[in-house]
Amino acid sequence: MKRLFVLLIAGAFAASAQTDDVKSTTITVYNNDLGVVKQTRAVSLPAGESTVEIVDVAARLDPTSVHVKLDGEVIEQNYQYDLVGLEKILKKYVDREIALVDEEGKRTTGTLLSAFGTQIVLRGADGGLTMIPDASEYQMEVGALPEGLKTKPTLAWIVNSNRAGAQDVELSYHTTGMAWHAEYVAVLNEDDTKMDIKAWVSVDNRSGASYKNAELKLVAGEVNRATQPAGMGGYRDEGYAEKVSPPPPQFTEDAFFEYHIYRLQRPADVANNETKQISLFEADDAAVEKILRYRANVGRYRSEGREGNPVVFVDFVNDEKSGLGKPMPRGKLRLHKSDGRAVEFIGEDWIEHTPKKEKITVKVGEAFDVKVKETTTDFEKIGDDAVEIAYEITVKNRKEEPVKVEIDAPMSGEWRILDSSIDYEKVNAWLARFVVSVSADDETTLTFRVRYE
Repeated sequence: MKRLFVLLIAGAFAASAQTDDVKSTTITVYNNDLGVVKQTRAVSLPAGESTVEIVDVAARLDPTSVHVKLDGEVIEQNYQYDLVGLEKILKKYVDREIALVDEEGKRTTGTLLSAFGTQIVLRGADGGLTMIPDASEYQMEVGALPEGLKTKPTLAWIVNSNRAGAQDVELSYHTTGMAWHAEYVAVLNEDDTKMDIKAWVSVDNRSGASYKNAELKLVAGEVNRATQPAGMGGYRDEGYAEKVSPPPPQFTEDAFFEYHIYRLQRPADVANNETKQISLFEADDAAVEKILRYRANVGRYRSEGREGNPVVFVDFVNDEKSGLGKPMPRGKLRLHKSDGRAVEFIGEDWIEHTPKKEKITVKVGEAFDVKVKETTTDFEKIGDDAVEIAYEITVKNRKEEPVKVEIDAPMSGEWRILDSSIDYEKVNAWLARFVVSVSADDETTLTFRVRYE
């Protein structure tokens, strides 16, 4: 059986001369792949010039964003991210001695001449060559960690300190690999007029660092970020719970510049390669309206004979009257409804950042038992620059209850509805809307005639 590479380091790692303890951490996470990390670290420094290594920073930090505040100054900074790995160690050991140990414990030593994949070439003390086509059958041993390789991403500073001893150093930097978004879980009541809604935030950390007992802030809004000019290199890159009294909110929310900022009211551990979900808010009996809407295929040069199903939407206003009235960050809203025995998923949609008092429309799906059929019944050219077109749109309701269907008729050019069997609303310069009422297991036909100029 082949053995995996096992890398044994015989020597000890070099340690920094300075102590470095994290005293506090604040993380501000934005929606668009950005985190800002602010830390206070206790660092022991001699007076005058010295070298400091700061470890446990994000692997994806932007070194140009680093800001440091101490009793002195940083006169040079190097971001070192050449991390320990088998391939890198072997490349550093070309022309140096290594040892191979087989499954029986037999050692083969020699000077490494080549390491390509699993193929190893050694030169023995007698000058002879040992060529190993598959080194995965061996353990490898080297004398020490090669210079320049790091076990963790490191900020290496040359500092000029005004005094000797321990001092608090304030460090901040930007990093990619962090983002957050909201998740909403809603349950409609029996007649689709109210919903219970629970909001969560999901914080993703892929920055390459973990943070203990951090103060966590989330910024909702679109923060502009400068793009790099062409030619510049970049840096590496659900069941629904039974109703109970709502707990105190975990986040406070405040307006911040042109955005909104949410502050978690307790410290949190934010681990690398982790998605953390935290309750944001919940509301019961928020007022909603279910709408069936169909977009007709009408217009100056439209064809006839189209059939389809209305789309089902749920509308609600984000205000206190509806049971809400708080800023709702962008996220996915999942809708559920009880079938009398269990709560079932019925559809989902994304909502955008929505301030209070604004309407939110959620697309749920298509109505199964409601069909719409369109027909162009007349086309007449009126002079050189005008036509008149007559339309017939039949709504068929196969449900055991009446329905209302909004028929949206997109228009083109200059238009005027000459006559119609149902009143309409001119929504804007390009859209007319008819509301068609249909009794249970019945049909209603809308007819209208439009002049386009």
